[in-house]
Formats: sequence, structure tokens, C-alpha cells
Amino acid sequence: MDFQKALIVEYDKEIARTRKMLEAIPADADFSYKPHAKSMSLGRLAGHVAESAGTWANSALAKDKIEMVAGEKYEPYAPASKEALLAKFEKDTAETKAVLAGFAPARWDENWKFIFGGQAVIDDTKYEVWRTYVISHLVHHRAQLGVYLRLLDKPVPGTYGPSADGM
Repeated sequence: MDFQKALIVEYDKEIARTRKMLEAIPADADFSYKPHAKSMSLGRLAGHVAESAGTWANSALAKDKIEMVAGEKYEPYAPASKEALLAKFEKDTAETKAVLAGFAPARWDENWKFIFGGQAVIDDTKYEVWRTYVISHLVHHRAQLGVYLRLLDKPVPGTYGPSADGM
């Protein structure tokens, strides 16, 4: 089995599934909606899904380390509209697909680190980072987005089959 090819196919499928979920967000959705005080807002969650699939995934491949010093402020992507969200998603995932297509299979064994405040939060092979902190992370937050849509009484698209909404 060509696992490099398998990873590309998997990414393509998960991106298509993610696009369906992002497209299901109504154009007039209140991006400040939160189902709970501790939850991300709908806009922040949708932005995080887009970032996970695009810029974060790209960083896992193209970089060997991300380091943030203690007190450094990260500005998460918060889309102004559904249109802006989808445009960023399309642009960033296209860039990631290109990097993934040209990624040398031997590089999957290389180390990747995320360091925050001098402490390694993630320290693993690029393969494990890709599988855990890109693909599984993306699936997790995409599922949260589906819950938000359900709580807003909006149709939820099927992901690995039809949903209760027949989509």
C-alpha cells in the first residue's frame, strides 16, 4: 500500500466533508452564537475548522516547529461572513493539497514540535502530528460544528452517510 497516496486521498475526502459542513452554515448565521458560556462562538469554531484544514495542516507539513513565547497572543481566524470563511478555506486547503502532493514520504518520520512558553506541547513525528493534530482534530471540531447547526435548528449534512435531515 502506498500510504502517501492514501493520506492524500483521505485528506481530499475529509476536506470535501468539511466543505459540506461549512456550506451548511446559513448566510445570515449569527457568528457570535454560543451554545454555552465555555463554548467557542459559531464564527470562531467555523474559523478554527477552516484553519485546522488549511493553515494548521500546512504548518504541520511545511514547518518543523512552531514556537510561541509565554504571553504571546495568538489571533485566531474569526470570519466576517460565510463567504469569507469559504474563500479562506478554499485558498488554504488548495495550498495544503499542493504541499501534501509534493511531500517526500521519508519526511513523515521527521520530528515536529509545538512549543508554548518554553514547554513542548506537541513533540512527535510529522506523521503522528498529521494524523492526530490535523485529521482527527479537524474531524472533532467539524462534529462540534454539526452540533451547533442542530442546536440552531438548521439542517446538518451527512458526513459519513446521510444525516437525520436526509442530507
